[in-house]
Amino acid sequence: MGDVAQRLADIVGADNVVSGDAVGDDYTGDEALVGEQTRPAHVVKPASADQVAAILRLATEEVLPVTARGSGTGLSGAARPRAGGLVVSFERMNAILDIDTVNHVAVVQPGVTLSELDARTAEVGLGYTVYPGELSASVGGNVGTNAGGMRAVKYGVTRNNVLGLEAALPTGELIRTGGRSVKTSTGYDLTQLIIGSEGTLALATEVIVKLHPRLAHSATVLAPFPTLETVMKAVPQVVSSGLAPHILEYIDALTMAAITHTAELSLGIPDSVRDASQAYLVVGLENRDAGRLDADVEVLGTVLAELGAADAYVLEGPSARKLIEAREKAFWTAKAAGADEVLDVVVPRSSLPDFLDAAQAAAARTGSGVVGCGHAGDGNVHLAVFQKDPDTRAALLHDIFAAGMALGGAISGEHGIGRAKKDHFLQLEDPVKIELMSRVKRAFDPAGILNPGVLFGRED
Repeated sequence: MGDVAQRLADIVGADNVVSGDAVGDDYTGDEALVGEQTRPAHVVKPASADQVAAILRLATEEVLPVTARGSGTGLSGAARPRAGGLVVSFERMNAILDIDTVNHVAVVQPGVTLSELDARTAEVGLGYTVYPGELSASVGGNVGTNAGGMRAVKYGVTRNNVLGLEAALPTGELIRTGGRSVKTSTGYDLTQLIIGSEGTLALATEVIVKLHPRLAHSATVLAPFPTLETVMKAVPQVVSSGLAPHILEYIDALTMAAITHTAELSLGIPDSVRDASQAYLVVGLENRDAGRLDADVEVLGTVLAELGAADAYVLEGPSARKLIEAREKAFWTAKAAGADEVLDVVVPRSSLPDFLDAAQAAAARTGSGVVGCGHAGDGNVHLAVFQKDPDTRAALLHDIFAAGMALGGAISGEHGIGRAKKDHFLQLEDPVKIELMSRVKRAFDPAGILNPGVLFGRED
């Protein structure tokens, strides 16, 4: 341990290496609800791409497992290190290198948080539109998990908003992929391959993100529905309306009660309407012109009424903001309520009713509780699972994931597989695809040092 620590100190300076018992709890995992936190042998804090490359070269020579860490806000266990391994923390690589107002891009280091980037881009009327629900998350973490969030229905996920990368390979080489242009047809798209790879292929050391103009006017509309099925059937119609919502969320009645109670938020809905509602649709609209926005809100109200909504409430600024914030923090509400796992299955929009029926049937078979909310506009369902018995819970999750995949969906829409869902991924995914992914992994990382146990491989 001493020799490795000294060699790491030679790369980044002794003050930027922490070893053994001095490693703090913050570096032992992420926010995943399952799995044990693990203390690594070393935490190293590089300040440049060259230092990251040198660290990975050393790790390959020593066959030392490496886990990248941004803000540690992930939910899949991908930031949980291996015992005896190495955490590369990007907390010192947190500079915004350029805000390019002509090409509408920002160039940032991976440790930049979403709140920092949001504040800087707001100064020039632009914004990075990936909002995964936690603004302390880092851009590098977004890249690792292909993070999404509420605004994906209009703006897409990280994959749609990253144009290029600089990345360090386990061999100690640095590569650049993509650039500031929005399209390329020149060889394999290595940018997209690295995005969502959960730190198993390469470590991003610089990210070029797409920016969008900030629209001056917005409105949030809350529509109670008598059943969850009517909400789900309404979603494709709202998307097809031409109103281009930038937020389209569903929240079931139990989750709405929990998040509004936690946020001490009163929405002004009459008791008779609330008591008759099993689910809600939250629709966010935006426009550069206030008059056009008002017209869109009026059309939306008509559409929602035709689709079976009990009413449509245009929330005032503070209430709208608090509701969106409460929805973004639904994970913390579920965690406080004792949830044993939180899922983020994604299915085609048209399959949402069938998927939720299957999830509830699976929960009933096992005596479990399954409640939630989700990014209904893109079919991404977040379910809080309440089942203490690990074997029963594993069987329940298997059935829920299998139901989503049978409907043309995937196990994870934005949280990633990590360690938390790896076994289900390996059991349910096409083995030909798994083997191809494994070959890609070996091509990037022949020594197998990057996040071993994530996606593939053993935990020990």
